[in-house]
Amino acid sequence: MNRSLKPFDRIINIMTYLAGILLVFIMLSVCLEVILRSFFNRPQIWVTEVTECLLLYITFLGTAWLLREEGHVKVDIILDRLKPKTVTFLGIISSVIGLFVSLILAIYGLSVTWSYFQRGIYTPTAMEIPVFAILLIIPVGSSMLFIQFMRRTGKFIAGFIIEMRHSRY
Repeated sequence: MNRSLKPFDRIINIMTYLAGILLVFIMLSVCLEVILRSFFNRPQIWVTEVTECLLLYITFLGTAWLLREEGHVKVDIILDRLKPKTVTFLGIISSVIGLFVSLILAIYGLSVTWSYFQRGIYTPTAMEIPVFAILLIIPVGSSMLFIQFMRRTGKFIAGFIIEMRHSRY
């Protein structure tokens, strides 16, 4: 592994562990909510709202790690029938598309988050959470995903060059 990329890998590992911790917190708080509501007639007003926000956080905390691990859904039945050079070329195409999508999401997400921060907008719910705090994970997670797509694109391009050299002989 490239030495300069180790801090990035540590960051996305930490983000993934945090996503796991948030998932466990959601599970425990929902179980607690069911018990308190069913047996003690004491529903907690915050559980649903916090769970909704944390599900967004879990999604964006884990995407770069999932991409690094090549864990996204693939159509293996088709990929297994293609030549390695073709699979590598399709990897380049999908990575470049992912680069653009994650960059747009990061830029637009930052713009919207900053706008909500400047305007001081809160959720119209009982907890009145600042909306920027909910949306902040979108540009952060998308930026990490963009960097991981850059790494993946480079890996596929290097693989494609190697495949091209081997196919000549």
